[in-house]
Amino acid sequence: MLYDLAHPYAEQFALFNLLRYITFRSGAACLTAFVISLAIGPTVIAKLRSIQRHGQPIRALGPERHLIEKAGTPTMGGVLILSAWLLSTLLWADLSNGFVWAVSLVTLAFGLVGFADDYLKLSRRNTRGVSKRVRLGCEFAASLVAGWWIDGLMPTPLAGDVAFPFVKEALLPLSYGFPIFAMLVITGFGNAVNFTDGLDGLAIVPVIIAAVVFALISYLVGNRIFADYLQLHAVPGTGELGVFLAALIGAGLGFLWFNAPPAAVFMGDTGSLSLGAALGAVAVAVKHELVLCIVGGLFVVETLSVIIQVGWFKRTGRRVFLMAPLHHHFEKLGWQEPQIVIRFWIVSMVLGLAGLATLKIR
Repeated sequence: MLYDLAHPYAEQFALFNLLRYITFRSGAACLTAFVISLAIGPTVIAKLRSIQRHGQPIRALGPERHLIEKAGTPTMGGVLILSAWLLSTLLWADLSNGFVWAVSLVTLAFGLVGFADDYLKLSRRNTRGVSKRVRLGCEFAASLVAGWWIDGLMPTPLAGDVAFPFVKEALLPLSYGFPIFAMLVITGFGNAVNFTDGLDGLAIVPVIIAAVVFALISYLVGNRIFADYLQLHAVPGTGELGVFLAALIGAGLGFLWFNAPPAAVFMGDTGSLSLGAALGAVAVAVKHELVLCIVGGLFVVETLSVIIQVGWFKRTGRRVFLMAPLHHHFEKLGWQEPQIVIRFWIVSMVLGLAGLATLKIR
């Protein structure tokens, strides 16, 4: 909004000229979202606590200590993240940019699905929310529309194609199948972050790390000079997604203030589904879907642990892990929660650096 208001006067006033720079607006968006989170956080958490009373329903088959230590903690903290992110994005982003709207709307759509899931769990006082069929159907529909929308914004040489890391010019032409590929990426990462959200601070920091990496990637891909220098596929307009991600980072940091152990609030499906979808949608827009699998490798591994556990158990009646997702396996091994969380953060940082390395390895 500020960009659109100030743009006509950018040549006359130096202060307004600053708003033309993505880097300035990204920093401002991050700081704004962080301040909003801190400002409204206590009120939002108090309201959630008064409404929920008994807090998030705890899975009976989960680690035993969760029934004691995490009982009574309110969920739906994703409302705090989404509120701070949305206000900051609307304030600082270029609202004429189609990529910003496509990615923002699919983020909100997944947030609504997560909100409905959280609401049903709370109202029923069990861990069964929206049915898997309905939930996936809504996620597939929202991400398919987003994939089609994003593909329509692509320059002609890249529309319908999938790019590969480490390779300069190779593209896999999917044509009309690209929106389906985008749907799988967005829905897959939405649910991958959801699987990872099981311990205080475990999911939000890897999300922030991935968002930092993709904020840089979107800036480089959206700038023709930098893209050509690094031999990346330039996608004009995606630099503005740096502002979107900066707002997400600020909102995530603000949420972490309240989610740090012992957590005062959980993000719930409202937060985890929307954050994962946001990362997936940005990766689709900047043509770095496969790099997201590296940067978000922790989410991939957590998801694979669930798939392997369920598949192997159905086939043999035995378990590969003591418990899935993977972070619960380490809990069963006797690792303390802070050990698991901080070590997973370290893994995420290493994977983030590995993802950045792909920008230069061609």
